[in-house]
Amino acid sequence: MTADEVRAEALEAEQRIREHIRETPLEPSIPLSEAGACEVSLKLENLQISSSFKFRGAINSLLALDAEERARGLVTASSGNHGMAFTHALKFVGCEGTIYLPETAAAAKVRDLQSHGANLRFIGGDCVLAEIQARKDAGEKGQTFISPYSHPKVIGGQGTIGIELERQADAIDAVLVPVGGGGLIGGIAGYLKSIHPEVEIIGCQPANSAVMKESVIAGHIVEMESLPTISDGSAGGVEPGSITLDICRDCVDDWVLVSEAEIAAAIRMILEDHHLLVEGAGALSVASFLKTKERFAGKKVVLVLSGARISLETLEKALG
Repeated sequence: MTADEVRAEALEAEQRIREHIRETPLEPSIPLSEAGACEVSLKLENLQISSSFKFRGAINSLLALDAEERARGLVTASSGNHGMAFTHALKFVGCEGTIYLPETAAAAKVRDLQSHGANLRFIGGDCVLAEIQARKDAGEKGQTFISPYSHPKVIGGQGTIGIELERQADAIDAVLVPVGGGGLIGGIAGYLKSIHPEVEIIGCQPANSAVMKESVIAGHIVEMESLPTISDGSAGGVEPGSITLDICRDCVDDWVLVSEAEIAAAIRMILEDHHLLVEGAGALSVASFLKTKERFAGKKVVLVLSGARISLETLEKALG
């Protein structure tokens, strides 16, 4: 997808889903602004329905289906956040669906899905293997597969964040975005770059799982080992052939990798200074900003807090 194609999808999604999603706040951060000698604002997608940005793409994908596609049965794959968003969206449209999860999915996220009545199937390996198996099974059974990130409707749904930022901010010099499969940054970057190409888009990943950055460098989706990380929402591989690769290559200006200690410190800082709860992936943008803050002096910066669904065990680890 090109930036113009992402913008078109985002504008369609805006009309389709606006009444069903929250326009999340863009909140100034005095502590981060002082730390970087700049103007920092936090885009609070941790307050979105289902507690992450994923609801935007999930509800857009389901509402865009026709009745026959929904009736066939819906299948998706998720390490947790997309699964919860998918579950909420299923209830809204009155459909049934199955979520494929890696056996390594965070226990707290699995419990949440089960408590919401989700139909789960577990696959060995990481999230990319669950995606491959889900797509394969859906094809064999004639069901409709909903990608967690590699589909124009998903990317368009996430692109509505860019539309909100354009409304909420007078000017933006840089946007720091957490990256896993690339759907979030693809939507935001594609939309903003199509209108304001001068805006710097920075992808933020844990050093323990930087698959998308390495894939952009290689020019193709790479297979590499992901080490354990408290940023479980962004961890793991990327599905071969994902359309998000081209968007990240063309629209993301730079990448920042952060350590586990830096992610934990960001979680603590957001909780202590802003009284907001974020998961590991949701803190990537803050951790990346703090690591590279000198480069933003005098600029207007947006940090996307992508989600809030952190387990008590992981929170205790971060706070400890």
